[in-house]
Amino acid sequence: MDEYSGRVPPRDFFAGKALDVAPELLGCLLTSRTSQGAVTVRITEVEAYAGALDPASHAYRGRTARNAVMFGPPGYAYVYFIYGMHFSVNVVCMPEGTAEAVLVRAGEVVDGFALARSRRPSTRKDADLACGPGRLASALGLTREFDGADLCEPLGPLTLEQGKPVDRALIRSGPRVGVSRAADLPWRFHLAGDPTVSSYRRAKGAGPAPKAGKS
Repeated sequence: MDEYSGRVPPRDFFAGKALDVAPELLGCLLTSRTSQGAVTVRITEVEAYAGALDPASHAYRGRTARNAVMFGPPGYAYVYFIYGMHFSVNVVCMPEGTAEAVLVRAGEVVDGFALARSRRPSTRKDADLACGPGRLASALGLTREFDGADLCEPLGPLTLEQGKPVDRALIRSGPRVGVSRAADLPWRFHLAGDPTVSSYRRAKGAGPAPKAGKS
């Protein structure tokens, strides 16, 4: 992983709006540490969620026991269980009291490969190990125990570091995956051509996609 090694960014890095922080997370490294060992993924796909201003956000209707971390300081992990199937990890943004977050949707496993694969034995392609938020959380071994982890803590249970700079020309944006409300906001960011990026799927309740040239 030497070519990707970086440093933990200052907390101010996370303090902006989710829409601004989201593309800056592309190319960053997310490392989990458990009793089994460490796994690191290079982030290749994210989605921004704007809290009280965003009907697709978990924080849209206010604070609950589940989303409390989103209302805390920036630079912490919001981890939740969804669809009764898998966990997802988000990076909390904005100053304390304002709930915004960036969902980490996909990444490339760059360290701890054997451990990541042991957690996903049925995955055939290496590029699919962390392709999608559920697979990414599984490869990293994340559970609700990681909810509230300080991403700025070096060698903590879940740490985010700045990685090798990405080519800004490769960053693409488009509608978020699988949300039925605010479905057409172009708040999903990914690295064009990267094989670890997940496929776009429009939610059934989102209605038809707008035609080209229409708002």
